[in-house]
Amino acid sequence: MTLDMYASAGVGVVALLLGMYFTRKVGFLKRFCIPAPVSGGLLISLLSLLLYSVFDVECSFDGTVKDLCMMLFFTSVGFQSDVRVLRRGGKPLLVMIGLVAVLIVAQNLISVGIAKGLGLNPLLGMAAGSIPMSGGHGTAGGFSPLLEQMGLPGASSVTLAAATFGLVAGSLLGGPLGEVLIRRNKLSELSDSADDTAAISTTESRENQTLSEEKAFRKYLRGACVLTLAMALGTGLSRLLALTGITFPTYFGALLAACLIRNVFGFSPAWEKELGLGEVVSIGDICLQLFLGMAMASLRLWELASLAVPLTLILLSQVAFMAFYGAFVAFPLLGKNYDSAVLVSGLCGFGLGATPNAMANMSAVCYKYRYATAPFVIVPIIGAMFVDLINTGIVTLFLNWTG
Repeated sequence: MTLDMYASAGVGVVALLLGMYFTRKVGFLKRFCIPAPVSGGLLISLLSLLLYSVFDVECSFDGTVKDLCMMLFFTSVGFQSDVRVLRRGGKPLLVMIGLVAVLIVAQNLISVGIAKGLGLNPLLGMAAGSIPMSGGHGTAGGFSPLLEQMGLPGASSVTLAAATFGLVAGSLLGGPLGEVLIRRNKLSELSDSADDTAAISTTESRENQTLSEEKAFRKYLRGACVLTLAMALGTGLSRLLALTGITFPTYFGALLAACLIRNVFGFSPAWEKELGLGEVVSIGDICLQLFLGMAMASLRLWELASLAVPLTLILLSQVAFMAFYGAFVAFPLLGKNYDSAVLVSGLCGFGLGATPNAMANMSAVCYKYRYATAPFVIVPIIGAMFVDLINTGIVTLFLNWTG
């Protein structure tokens, strides 16, 4: 059964709406910060598996709209890359960036090493390495077409399944690890003050603004135009990058173009204001939700059957390494203090899942002990700006090495 571009997009929207409903009703999904399109899309992919297994009906989805949404999302990521924020985070921010880069390299070495040791395609290792772990569902979906093109059938199913595992594992590991480090090193007493909770809520809240419909329309139109122009420039950059002989993901040119535009316009506050960055990010977030809904709904879960054992081994190894890395490498380098323990819980969150998991982990630790200002400044900056950029660069190098 083949679904055209419009039907495929419609299924993705249904997946998103179902996921939004589940997220409101199911406590487990809230606790582990599972994105709405992931839960809803997984349900639809399970229905596809049922059709395939019982009735021998294989659903085929058109990826045109999905690919466009992916491109828009990664272009918006580029617009969030402001080099001036390096000054705000100070030394801990630089240390965390270094730790993230080393973690990403290690995740790929572990997964590719295990895959080769089992006599499997090293691309399977890449599909369970930093692409889904540090990259999350967005990067997993972005690299899947490239992995399939390089010779890994069912790459989308593998990367998205691994990313879903990582979301849960990152939430399960981060909070307990942070607590162990705090207790073992006697870094803080249990919190009995309501002020800590209020501080966290204040940090995570966003200012509400009221705009007229016409003004809001113009702002979002400008944001859409900025994204489209950046994607157009990115096409030219992608062609130039292709001349190097290095294989890059399709979105990398657009991401790089957006990053350059943001930092050039950043020299002038008036110019930067004209970019409409708030609307650009909002459009990117909407596109990410739609992209994930379509990507998860189109999973071919039956392709995972033959990879269940090696994939599980790789993913469990990633979790074990994350625990070791956080406790014995990141924690000492960050200073062995209370803030360090909170940062480690956040590192587990986006090292295995995504930035919302990192924020949830740190909030849980701070709720039990006391609020820490620096981690709630550093982690969102790294999650919004540096993880995707660093991960894309390192993964590109690994793919050209393994390919």
